[in-house]
Amino acid sequence: MDIFVLDTSVFTNPDVYSQFEKDQIGAIENFLSLASHSRAQFYIPTSVYEELSKMVELGILKPKFELTVRVRSPRRFNLMVPAEFLYEFIEEVRYRINKGLRIAEEYTKEAGKLSQEDVGKLVNRLREKYREALRTGIIDSKEDLDVLLLSYELDGILVSGDEGLRSWADKVGIKLIDPKNLRFILESLTLRV
Repeated sequence: MDIFVLDTSVFTNPDVYSQFEKDQIGAIENFLSLASHSRAQFYIPTSVYEELSKMVELGILKPKFELTVRVRSPRRFNLMVPAEFLYEFIEEVRYRINKGLRIAEEYTKEAGKLSQEDVGKLVNRLREKYREALRTGIIDSKEDLDVLLLSYELDGILVSGDEGLRSWADKVGIKLIDPKNLRFILESLTLRV
């Protein structure tokens, strides 16, 4: 039986959820209907479920969601991850911090030459560049790490539109699917009645 571990992007990214329905709640309803009739198991880490609950008002769908998608945290204290993963992660974080510092230095030098009004615009551009340098393409939240660890622990298939999470999951050998193919895959796994 296939095991799928879901990230919030399955339900919050319009490029992903629109395969089920145009509106978000309808998409979640259709996903749950297909998932409940499939030969697969679905998991979502507790931290991700809490994040999703803050982003989307599940309302009357909450009991069906919890019946269809198992809410479970990874066993963080018992799980062994490859040391190489940690080495690469630390190197990546160090590289990004240094890149962020260089960006900040560049913008600071430029700010000294500008009027007060233009400095405000420059700060906004700095924030964007800095955020991009530090957060794009990396695991940048405990929720991302929980999805990765639970997928690793269960030998599950990770379903996420987050490129950083997908990239790091691939480094440790976690199975991935393109989240835009989830509906087709679910339909293929539907129990024949």
